[in-house]
Parts: sequence; C-alpha cells; structure tokens
Amino acid sequence: MTEQNMTISKEKWAPVDQGGQDAEFIAAPSLTYWQDVRQRMWRNRPAMASLAFIIFLILAAIFGPMLTHHTYYDQDLKLSNIPPVFEVYKAEPTDGPAQYVFLNSGNFKLYEVAENGEILGLVRAKRKDLMKKQHIYVFDDAEVRVDYSSLPATLVDGDGNAVESIGYRWNQTNWFGTDSLGRDVLVRQLYGARISLTVAFVAAMVNFFIGVFYGGIAGYFGGNVDNVMMRIVEIIATIPLTLYVILMMVVFQSGFLSIIIAIGSVFWVDMARIVRGQMLSLKNQDYVAAAKTMGASTKRILTRHLLPNTMGPILVTLTLLIPSAIFIESFMSFIGLGVSVPMASWGTLTAEAVETLRAYPHQLFFPAAAISLTMFAFNFLGDGLRDALDPRLRK
Repeated sequence: MTEQNMTISKEKWAPVDQGGQDAEFIAAPSLTYWQDVRQRMWRNRPAMASLAFIIFLILAAIFGPMLTHHTYYDQDLKLSNIPPVFEVYKAEPTDGPAQYVFLNSGNFKLYEVAENGEILGLVRAKRKDLMKKQHIYVFDDAEVRVDYSSLPATLVDGDGNAVESIGYRWNQTNWFGTDSLGRDVLVRQLYGARISLTVAFVAAMVNFFIGVFYGGIAGYFGGNVDNVMMRIVEIIATIPLTLYVILMMVVFQSGFLSIIIAIGSVFWVDMARIVRGQMLSLKNQDYVAAAKTMGASTKRILTRHLLPNTMGPILVTLTLLIPSAIFIESFMSFIGLGVSVPMASWGTLTAEAVETLRAYPHQLFFPAAAISLTMFAFNFLGDGLRDALDPRLRK
C-alpha cells in the first residue's frame, strides 16, 4: 500500500457542529424499572400468549358452566361415549323426509342426529341377528343394518351396500362429547379447571404469606434463629407429600379438603429457602445499614426495604411452583386420593378415560391437553418474568 493511499484529508477530521440543544438530547426515553419490565414482558410473545391463555382459562372456569344447561353430575346412559366429531349417514325412505344417523363404532349403537350434528336421541334396533352379528333398524320402509362381523363396524342397507355418508359433523349437543356415563365432558373439564385453579391459588397464597415471611425472618436474623427455622424446613421437606395426603385423609376423609390442607402445610418450604438466600445476600447492603442507623424497626426493614427487593425472584418462583401444585393435585386424583365422585377433576377425568382409551381416545385427550397446556403456560410465564425482572438483561 502506498503512502498516498494512507493519507487522510484534514476535512475528515473536522469537528461536528453542535447546537445548544444537542448536549441535552436523549437518545432513548428514560424508563423506570417497572416500565422497563412491562416493555420487555410485552415483547416476549410466548409469555404474553401464556398469560392470555391463563386469563382465558380463569374466565372459562368461572363463567363457562353458567352458559350451559349441562352439569358435571347429570347422567344419560343413552348418550354415553359419544365423540365430539362423528360421521353422519343419510337414510332415505321412499315416503317421508330423509333421516340422518351416526354409528358409534365403539358400542355398535345408532343415534338419530340433525344434519348440522345435533343429537336427537338413541335409535332402538328393530331386531338383532346374533348369528350374522348385525343390528337391524327400520326407518319407515328403509332398512339399515349395523354390521359388526368385522371391525370396525359398518353401516349397510338391506342389500348389503354401504350407506351414503354426508361427511363429518361436530357434535352440537356435547362439544367435547360424553363419557361412559353420558355426562358432558366439556362441563366436567371446566369444573376440573376450577379445582386446579383453586389449588393453584391456595399454593400461591401459602407460598406468598408463609414461605416469604418465614424465609425472610430466618435469613434476616441468621444465627441460631436461622438454624432452628431451617431445620424445621428440612424435616417437613423430607416427608413425602403422598404420605401427608394419606394422613390428612385419615383425619378429614378423602376429598378436596385433604389435598388443600396437605399442599397448604408443606408447599411453602421451597419458597422459604429461596427467600432466605436472598435475605442473606441483601441484609448487609448499605441501605439496610442506613435504615438501622435511622432507627427503623425490624418489621419496617423487612417489609419496606428487603422484601420489595426480592420481589423478582419471588414472582418467578411463584409462577414456577404453581404448575407443580396443579400436577400434584391431578396425580392425587388420578390414583384415587383426590376429589370424590361425582366431582370432576382433571386427574379423575384422566383416570376414567384410561379405561376406555382404545375405543374412545378423545376422552383422554382433553384432560391431558388441559394439564399440559396449563403447565406449559405457567412455565413460559415464569421464564418471561425471570427475563423481564433481571436488570442485567436490560438493553
């Protein structure tokens, strides 16, 4: 490279003219800590979608059962094990209007439906031919047979020809179908959401009011107070939650109350440990020493200085512990230690659906999807809060 090519003209080193207002120019607006948290949270699409799902689930659990005439305990054995989507067939008698039916291949029953998918009722067989494995139905002068000699069962006319199908229709009477006792699955799902969200609320309140203050006191005072309080936490944490529930069932009998008491009595220990660790790192800060010098009481230092500065980890831990509480309740109900019949819980719905999994997999899909989506939503929301509340990630 020549010396001439490396020469830089003096015009390129000329200073930039600055007006009087340029010195006061701010490239970005000044934001408070919580305004910055809100903006970063808003930009986190998975977290906002999870928050929207949780709000929708809460509203559906509260108001959903009020908008339908179905209840979680009403049984109609004539309409048992009906799927949410079924194939509709058209039977055309010589005289009279066409009739629409659908075949439940799981129990070989025929149901009369409207063209749009509304269930009108169970059709009784005219006779049953057990030798040929057929059920014969008569609509005016039209004969329709359910042939289950080979599975899956098929619908044929009197001559053995397949009956015309007009396609699939969504169940307009029971949107999520019915269970083995003819109960509406959607309504039972919504009542199960009430149970799970109640457990989540109890877990959140217990963590906040017991775990936060217990861990805060242990971490702030330290010494012998900390040793005694944390040994109690370790003793509680070593006893399995299942054993707690069984002991509560002996005292309070099986039901939702025993799960609430079991979760309320032991679920705060993780929060207490996290808050204690935060307190141990914050209590030696200069602002705490300044508050002590000014004569602030221990209560004021904890509530006005230390706990607000640990609110970020508290909120993150809270959202991550809630799905654990929901899963514990569902698992307890699944093994028979939860809510009692006929109350509906996602765990009891899953346990009932396992028995008919091969024939009616949709009954397991809905409670399993509800549990999975709810746990995903709370975990994504917790991850979003963790990223938004961490000032080191501020751009």
